[in-house]
Amino acid sequence: MRRPASIEEGQDVTNKTQQFASDNYAGICPEAWAAMAEANRDSAPAYGEDSWTERASNAFRALFGTDCEVFFAFNGTAANSLALAALCQSYHSVICAASAHVETDECGAPEFFSNGSKLLVAASEDGKLTPEAIRSLATSRSDIHFPKSRVVTITQPTETGRVYTVEEIRAIAAVCRDLGLKLHMDGARFAHACATLGCEPADITWRAGVDVLCFGGTKNGMAVGEAILFFDPALAQDFDYRCKQAGQLASKMRFLAAPWVGMLESGAWLRNAVHANAIATLLADRIGDLPGVDIVFPVEANALFLRAPDPLLQGLRDRGWRFYSFIGGAARFMFAWDADPAIVEALAADIIDLALVETMTAA
Repeated sequence: MRRPASIEEGQDVTNKTQQFASDNYAGICPEAWAAMAEANRDSAPAYGEDSWTERASNAFRALFGTDCEVFFAFNGTAANSLALAALCQSYHSVICAASAHVETDECGAPEFFSNGSKLLVAASEDGKLTPEAIRSLATSRSDIHFPKSRVVTITQPTETGRVYTVEEIRAIAAVCRDLGLKLHMDGARFAHACATLGCEPADITWRAGVDVLCFGGTKNGMAVGEAILFFDPALAQDFDYRCKQAGQLASKMRFLAAPWVGMLESGAWLRNAVHANAIATLLADRIGDLPGVDIVFPVEANALFLRAPDPLLQGLRDRGWRFYSFIGGAARFMFAWDADPAIVEALAADIIDLALVETMTAA
């Protein structure tokens, strides 16, 4: 197995009982685990014809207050790519931020599953798209030699941990309607955005003008599983066939659906996100005033990006901490549903200690 880029060969990480390089490190939360165990007690019809899949779909409709079409996929790459493919023809384009996951981390899957739809990227310092950037890209060319703009995709929260407000999403949706574009939301951490904004899920999706949402479960306490919600049922025509062709129709679908039942019916989907966000804020509060240490983006969800001298970052690695360095070289720390405040305090203490060492060395 290839080691993460931030982990040096021979580095001792055994003394850390929890790491914050990714919220994918976390295990399965009790509510999701219990629902899977309950679904495992008896046999059930295959390929989504079971009561668990129906129950999960209805739980989504209740949560969003609308009769949306619901589908389940194994992971976010499949969810995003298939959703975008459903909205595009091969000669269309998709507008996204330059740092969007669909552009930087999905190995060309959106283009592959759409048979070639082009991603048009907009530069953005904080990962957010703006109405102006969308309009500029969508209207830059209208000749037949260039792919026709069809979809805008926004990541909520962004790859930099920024959260789109209700007003920002409405403004983007207004531009999309004006230009005849569909609006897709990559919500790998959608719950964390809801927790930050304190709003109803509908307020930042269909009520604001979003056509399709990919709602992430993996990063919020589930083992695997994303839900794809079409708020305009007409857009979901034949999507079940698309999922089957792409290898996303689970034969034992109840084990993808049941965790959602546990998460949604218990409210764990939101509680988990509230906790993860609070832990990110805790670390920001502890280290925000340190000399030579900068928090690159406002902490609005469960991510913290830290810019610090290389010796300090190497010192953290030497003390056993794992993290990834990207987006301008900043160190990223992600916090999950099970993030332990005591361990985060230990991380903060190491950052403070190393920052003081750096200050003394510089003096």
